[in-house]
Amino acid sequence: MCVCVGGRGGRLPFAPHAADVACPRPPPHPFPLPLTKMASAVRVGDGFEPRLRALLRDWDRDDSSVAQDARSQLEACLAGGPTVSFDALRTLHGFLRAKGFPVYLHELLEGAELFVPEVKAPERNPELVARLEKIKAKLANEEYKRITRNVDCKQMNRFGTLGNLGREVRSVKAVVVTIFNFLLTVVASFACAYIGSQYIFTETAARVLSAVIVASVVGLAELYVLVRTMEGELGEM
Repeated sequence: MCVCVGGRGGRLPFAPHAADVACPRPPPHPFPLPLTKMASAVRVGDGFEPRLRALLRDWDRDDSSVAQDARSQLEACLAGGPTVSFDALRTLHGFLRAKGFPVYLHELLEGAELFVPEVKAPERNPELVARLEKIKAKLANEEYKRITRNVDCKQMNRFGTLGNLGREVRSVKAVVVTIFNFLLTVVASFACAYIGSQYIFTETAARVLSAVIVASVVGLAELYVLVRTMEGELGEM
């Protein structure tokens, strides 16, 4: 509450605080509070029903409208279960005070507790549920595509087709032919050098040594050509 105090001459003896001049409302809560049902009844204890039925027997002598109203409400509550509404308790409290009964309301409600009715969840709209499921499936599909966008299925399955199998067989065949040609060339060079050296050397050791030298030179030349050929094939791949 804002209060203004005046001094002599119509002047304020002190400067009012900003909080005394303006009283702003508090900001709204950033998160809405959940909607729940308020308690509208009391779950009574075991001793409530016997005491209440004793009072109902005493009310038979009273024919007033208040007594009949309270009696009908309480009997309906007792027939419906161990819960008594606040309206019935309010009527009972007023009747007890008016008639001066020696039983107080808090004595009747000893051991009672508030009864909060169960909140039933509203039924979901089938069309809205279907739309949400479609949106979830679409988002999941987009996420899957984003995760697997760097995966190449053709690159993964290149070893599983018959065409690729034939290509691999041809590559292996070419390698086998190349190795066979290399060995055949080295052996032929050794044989030619060994046979041809008989016109130069008469000793067998000299002939074998010359044949080994010639075969080594030819083998190194073939190996150089083979390496250059393999480098060219790897560069084209």
